[in-house]
Amino acid sequence: MPVLVETDSGVVPSLLRAMPAGSHAVAAADRMYVWLDQHSDEYVVALGPSLPLDLALSYAEDLRIAKPTVSVVLLRNSFDTEALTRSMHAGVRDVVATDDEKGLTKAVERAHQLYLALRGPGGARQMGRVVTVFSPKGGVGKTTTSVNLALALADKGARKVCLVDLDLAFGDVSITMQLFPTHSIEQAVGSEDSIDLAMIEGLLTRHEDSLTVLAAPAHPDVRERVTPLLISRILRALRDGFDYIVVDTSPSFDDATLTALDETDECVVVATLDVPTLKNVKVALETMDMLNIARGHRHLFLNRADAEVGIGVDKVENILGMPVTAQLQSAMDVVASTNSGTPIVTALPNHPASRAYNQLAASVTGEPIAVPAFVPDTVDATARSRGLFRRGRS
Repeated sequence: MPVLVETDSGVVPSLLRAMPAGSHAVAAADRMYVWLDQHSDEYVVALGPSLPLDLALSYAEDLRIAKPTVSVVLLRNSFDTEALTRSMHAGVRDVVATDDEKGLTKAVERAHQLYLALRGPGGARQMGRVVTVFSPKGGVGKTTTSVNLALALADKGARKVCLVDLDLAFGDVSITMQLFPTHSIEQAVGSEDSIDLAMIEGLLTRHEDSLTVLAAPAHPDVRERVTPLLISRILRALRDGFDYIVVDTSPSFDDATLTALDETDECVVVATLDVPTLKNVKVALETMDMLNIARGHRHLFLNRADAEVGIGVDKVENILGMPVTAQLQSAMDVVASTNSGTPIVTALPNHPASRAYNQLAASVTGEPIAVPAFVPDTVDATARSRGLFRRGRS
């Protein structure tokens, strides 16, 4: 996950667009060093144009010795022969014009190739991506979105996906999927110094659709013992074994949610078409901007996007300052499938709701998807009979 050091927030989005998904922006060098200390697999640092040349070169010189596998890409509004010579002596791998997005993309690719060569065969391991599903307002369908997104990403086993329930007090992922886990994140409490993939795999519950789940604790009082360090190390361990880690969060900026957002590569923001929710989402996006969370890698999902409520998609995009990635109208089939314990993506894969979740998954992966044409139907009786009463959210 490349890191960009840039103090001018106005140029950050355009620079991140030219960098790989999951790239992270920080505004100060101290945060860059913390990031590098926590991410041993980092391979490139981009130093933005707002940094004075002498300061940027001092960082490059330091990284050349302290982090020899990390390439430095220097971004400048303009540069001359003297600047290029000084950059070379400081250990800068590439100097790129600020407005040359293609040049920045190529420079990062070259840095990755060098990293793989320096690390050898082990360096070729592909790290999984963390997808955090968040909304500052409860009751908007965040858990239903998380579950169906995870199933869409798994694509019946085409990808390895783990769904992590970080709503530590009132997580509903297990009950939504009609799972009865024997283990949860609770069994990892106190194991911050010994977390690895093998240990976490022993706590996972497998769903029939090639998806595994790390369940929330059974009792709310456990959440106080789940530390941010534990969450961070669990997510990093899961990167080693899964293509995607989907994280369902609580509807607040609590410690668990902030930790997940700090580790996230892609953030799905769930909203509904009511004024209180849109106000809260706008404030949340502004907070994420201040914290440099998932800039350029956010996806807005509109749930219950019914035309009759009087707020259209265009107005939502103007209010929130970001495009709508996918939207879903109210549908009783979504509630029925949730209550049956068979999420809509599995129960009715050609339903408009399933198409919306697959569209969201395609935005997250950047890969095109093929979804069957819609054939009107309802959740079948077999699926309905499987579940007892469940709390449905759509």
